[in-house]
Amino acid sequence: MGAEVLTVKISSVQAVALAFVTYFIGLWIKNRVPVFQKLSLPAAVIGGLPFAFILSGLRVYGILQVDFDNTLSTVALLVFFTTIGMMASLKLIKYGGLALILYLIVSSILGFVQNLLGMSIAGAMGIDFHYGILAGAVSLMGGLGTSAAFGPYFETTYGIPGATTVAITAATFGMVVALVLGGPFGEFLIKHYKIKTPGTQHIDPATTPNATKNIPAADTDNPAAAQLEPHVFDMSILEEEETTDVNGVLKAAGFVFVAVGLGAVLSAYLNTIITLPAYIGAMLVAAVIRNIGDFSGMYRVQGGGLNVVSEVALTVYVTMAINSLKLYELIHLAFPLVVILLAQTLLMIVFAWLGYFLLFGKNYDGVMLGVGGIGFAMGATANGLANMQSLAEKYGPSSKAWLIVSLVGAFLIDFVNAIIITWMGTW
Repeated sequence: MGAEVLTVKISSVQAVALAFVTYFIGLWIKNRVPVFQKLSLPAAVIGGLPFAFILSGLRVYGILQVDFDNTLSTVALLVFFTTIGMMASLKLIKYGGLALILYLIVSSILGFVQNLLGMSIAGAMGIDFHYGILAGAVSLMGGLGTSAAFGPYFETTYGIPGATTVAITAATFGMVVALVLGGPFGEFLIKHYKIKTPGTQHIDPATTPNATKNIPAADTDNPAAAQLEPHVFDMSILEEEETTDVNGVLKAAGFVFVAVGLGAVLSAYLNTIITLPAYIGAMLVAAVIRNIGDFSGMYRVQGGGLNVVSEVALTVYVTMAINSLKLYELIHLAFPLVVILLAQTLLMIVFAWLGYFLLFGKNYDGVMLGVGGIGFAMGATANGLANMQSLAEKYGPSSKAWLIVSLVGAFLIDFVNAIIITWMGTW
């Protein structure tokens, strides 16, 4: 095949437009295919993954190569994680309580075990143990951001050839597995353990006129119960006098983008001390902005507006990330890396069952903590939250689990994970 492969470049704006198209196609398919609803697969996966497979097939056979400009995907990622930081009100963190601390400890142990498992298999198969770390907490607990940060670090510090490629490829694998595995795993736990869920499956009154007869009256004394179509992002149920309007959304977006701008400066400084994902600075600044407002009373970050900004950013980022997945790179995985990643997948299933679900009480919160854990411990926090969102649309929200997974997966674990990776790399 001597012919040059036709290359099409997708601009950042076109990539966003394509993300919305594939997302709504996925949503349309999900609403019409019962098995997807039963498995609680996210709409972004249903619409985006087949598209990514088609593009990868065209690339493998030398027909077409599509290059995405992911600039706005990076912006969406920064905005999303900044909203998580802005939800980190100390008043709300108290709601997480001891469970939040325990979840951080358990997740830290998982990161350590991921490295230990990867290092053991790498050593047994005669390759440098650092590849086991790259296919462990670097790519799985850390995700694409940590992979991009630590890949060059391993190449220069330990002389590991192809470290960045290995880490990013493993992170791609983890992202796909997390998105496909999370929803069905949650469904299995709910059905097998007969878990009591807080909400009812959404029924469209327009298509089912008599459906509302079976819906109980809202409990006006309980804001959480009053949401017949609960919003998984909603931290406002922990607050008072919550409304969402255009001004609230604009105000929240203003706070978020100020935090993103200042956070870029802080991240540049922090990276001179320790290797961290780019969004950490923005999350720290956002948390400071939120708590100054909460405790001084000078201003208020509206929770409802923040929810809207967060949901849009998450949807755009996850869908764009799936659309641009280079699945053809997984074909070229070396056999030892395949073995390590399959072992890591089994570890994640067992750990989500024993380390998250059973440990946290065999209830709906435990289900959500397990599903969220699969997401951020196998690829990215956004994956875990997307899986939780998919379940919440069907069964109702778990605000406590959402808060814990958001803060631990997107914020606290990155600091601990960086320390674990750096420490174990010196073994």
